[in-house]
Amino acid sequence: MEAKKKLLTYAGLKALEDELENLKVVKRREIAQKIKEAREQGDLSENAEYDAAKDEQRDIEARIEELEAILKNAEVVVEDEVDFDKINIGCTVKVFDITFDEEMEFKLVGSTEANSLEGKISNESPVGQALMGKQIGDVVTVETQAGVMEYKVLNISRSL
Repeated sequence: MEAKKKLLTYAGLKALEDELENLKVVKRREIAQKIKEAREQGDLSENAEYDAAKDEQRDIEARIEELEAILKNAEVVVEDEVDFDKINIGCTVKVFDITFDEEMEFKLVGSTEANSLEGKISNESPVGQALMGKQIGDVVTVETQAGVMEYKVLNISRSL
């Protein structure tokens, strides 16, 4: 069975590639040094530094494996080719939150790039799914954990 394609913006792809490179080149070397130093302390059965370093090594290797799987199945959305008549991945969308009477801005990204603190929402999230394909002036109703929300699309632009 073929793995599901992971949609990424170019910026998201670059960030994942940079993280992978850092883990492979810098972090692996750092953890190898920690393990070496812990081994030099003698008895490994009661060596907390050794155990912590091995745990960190396991976590780093798991993250490397995860990043490689994401990148292997990545499909980059070329933001220059995004149609701004309709909301798609790579768009910045300004909406009016009818429920709370305020304007909000979201950048639609693939699920691996989502970060609500940065205003990046996944195309697979309830809000992202509701907005996909909509046009300026459309009103969408979304059922979220906070309740039913209504958003009116005010503007669609390219994310920079």
